[in-house]
Amino acid sequence: MKIALIGYGKMGKMIEEIALSRGHEIVSIIDIDNQEDFDSPEFASADVAIEFTAPHVAYGNYLRAFSHNVKVVSGSTGWMSEHRDDVERLCREEGQTLFWASNFSIGVAIFSAVNRYLAKIMNQFPQYDVEMEEVHHIHKLDAPSGTAITLAEEIVADVDRKASWTKGTLLRPDGTTEGSPKAAADQLRIDSIRRDEVPGIHTIKYDSDADCITITHDAHSRRGFALGAVLAAEYTKNHSGLLTISDMFKF
Repeated sequence: MKIALIGYGKMGKMIEEIALSRGHEIVSIIDIDNQEDFDSPEFASADVAIEFTAPHVAYGNYLRAFSHNVKVVSGSTGWMSEHRDDVERLCREEGQTLFWASNFSIGVAIFSAVNRYLAKIMNQFPQYDVEMEEVHHIHKLDAPSGTAITLAEEIVADVDRKASWTKGTLLRPDGTTEGSPKAAADQLRIDSIRRDEVPGIHTIKYDSDADCITITHDAHSRRGFALGAVLAAEYTKNHSGLLTISDMFKF
């Protein structure tokens, strides 16, 4: 398979390594200093482009890839509130393809399935309140993480006593804290911690006067995310439309 990389930071380099190890060819690498290569014949020859960049440029990257009918796999977050409707239209009406996930880890996909199942069970037991904590490396700019938001939205969909999620506290690397530990009864609070080089830890806790039930996904490295992105590209090559992890893994 011919793969183009959009974004060549730590994730992009790890994706390249894994793609090559699986027998794929990297035909184009686009970063901030060679944006003109979007219009190169090498980029247009790609079966799939894998995009890991920043929230404010992701949507534009999709449009530039779509202009050459190149399918996109993306882990960039933060663009959906403004551009989701247009991306859905492009995939539905104009034949474009985007595989998007807030997290490509196979373990997170399994964790998400457990999260949805547990939420359905806990909907029957209102004595348990639910909250979430996510921990990431000090370089991560967004809080809460995209993965935490996705997990929270899954809980809100199945737990009737929660109407929405809300941003809780953010513990910064320098030890300072912003935000509030308080939330309305019908809100699911997500607390964030930025520490060291942590790839990602997500913890969901159901607490009551009697006991506490906790589930956690703890990533050992970014390698699981990179492998998942390459697996998604392999899936996307033969599928079309607006795709998600739930299309690839039938849990």
